[in-house]
Amino acid sequence: MMPDLSGLPRVHPTVVHMLSDAATQSPDAVALVCGERSLTYAEYLRCVGGFASELVSLGARGSRVALVCGNSLEMAVAMFAAHAAGAQATPINPIYTARELTHIIRDAEPAVLLYDGESAATVEPLLAALGVPHSIRLGEGGRLLDGWRDDPGAGLPEPLPGPGDLATLQYTGGTTGLPKGVNITHGQMAVNVSQREAALPTRPGDENIVCVMPLFHVFAVAMCLHLACYCRGKLVIMPRYRPDWLLDVIRRERITRLPAGPTIFIGLMGFEGFAQADFSSLRTCYSGSAPLPEETMKRWYERTGTPILEGFGQTEAGPVLTYVREGTALEPGSSGPALPGTEIQIVDVENGTTVLPVGSIGEVRARGPQVMAGYRNRPQETAEALRDGWLYTGDMGELDPDGNLFIRDRKKDMAIVGGYNVYPREVDEVLHAHPGIAEAAAVGVPDPYRGEVIRAYVVRRAGAKLDAEDVLEHCRANLARYKVPAAVEFVDAIPRTTVGKVDKKALRDGHATAR
Repeated sequence: MMPDLSGLPRVHPTVVHMLSDAATQSPDAVALVCGERSLTYAEYLRCVGGFASELVSLGARGSRVALVCGNSLEMAVAMFAAHAAGAQATPINPIYTARELTHIIRDAEPAVLLYDGESAATVEPLLAALGVPHSIRLGEGGRLLDGWRDDPGAGLPEPLPGPGDLATLQYTGGTTGLPKGVNITHGQMAVNVSQREAALPTRPGDENIVCVMPLFHVFAVAMCLHLACYCRGKLVIMPRYRPDWLLDVIRRERITRLPAGPTIFIGLMGFEGFAQADFSSLRTCYSGSAPLPEETMKRWYERTGTPILEGFGQTEAGPVLTYVREGTALEPGSSGPALPGTEIQIVDVENGTTVLPVGSIGEVRARGPQVMAGYRNRPQETAEALRDGWLYTGDMGELDPDGNLFIRDRKKDMAIVGGYNVYPREVDEVLHAHPGIAEAAAVGVPDPYRGEVIRAYVVRRAGAKLDAEDVLEHCRANLARYKVPAAVEFVDAIPRTTVGKVDKKALRDGHATAR
């Protein structure tokens, strides 16, 4: 059954067409700002066209262009240029080790590999060994991609890609096993941009968006790079995060939209200059890449007057599936209802075929035009994830009567304590509500008697005098007895993956930094 997409705002054939349209409608509007450099939309399109033509000459069309780069003006231009060249853009975390890069590059087999100065020491020794045909160093010490800004002949290379062509090969971060490459077509990507716009409408020509999240990650691409282009807004790219720098950018650039991960919001509120910061231009904040503690959302709104809207998605979902709508009552813990044209169901964990009633916890499955085409070189994993037209997300959640999704945990993170199912996400929320706790995470660990028990890792708030009994007393007051942690360990920091998710595998393996 094809979903009804007639109510969506304009769906471009590809994001390349979206950029071309923005340059036609607002040629002189500022499109990108990164440090002292900037591009208008007309200049942006010329730079994309010029570099795309070069990529075509290097054999990129129909192949892949790997991008091992941090945030920069070059990264934004190169992402669009890879698409315009008819290649799959393959963004890769630039701080990956040689071992991690080797697996991905071998699997992706790119025709061209782009990298920057920060990744050069790791990437360059691999190029010959892995047989990469062409490589280009970008940014400082290499090629700058704004050289076509005034070149009227730098048009997009023909033919442009179509909706059915592969657009992106995005490797899932994961915390176990080897990364899998997710194939997303241009049509899937473009329709998700319009689905997001329908749920979270922007003001055309009147938005300033800050990109502090890494552009190799799907959240930043969807909620920064593509969101800004769709509304012909100004995207301010920050090469790296520092709380004082971000607060200065928000004030100086009159930022209207702040997409960020929970660690950014938590870090900003803990910064000494936060209370004096100017948030008068800010309209909305978007949270993604990891679950947002309810207490963080509440404190942010109390201090700034600006809501943080949370959504749910994943790389395999193109990536956005649900989002809390602007102007609606914020339901604590909710990831909002499904985007237009998207269906969400909660099904049994055992077989994934029985649809569970409202209020029941089960695996979240989704169906919509944005869902991936499949995994590269992984037919078995593709068959497991895509069944009868549904994407099985591997996340545990429930729906309320209004269709709002509440994510309870990853399916694999569910702990069984004495025969009872415990979702550590619920314990996390209780821990974060304690005024003496800055950050916390709970995991299930083996226990010879109960099978598994819950262990809590806690970072004290500065100046807080907190011991394990205080934490356990708080948990006992808010959780059923079998959900209360069996042990509390105070640590200096909660380990996280490279994209900011709490690294629960590291916690289960005991890799936290103890006090």
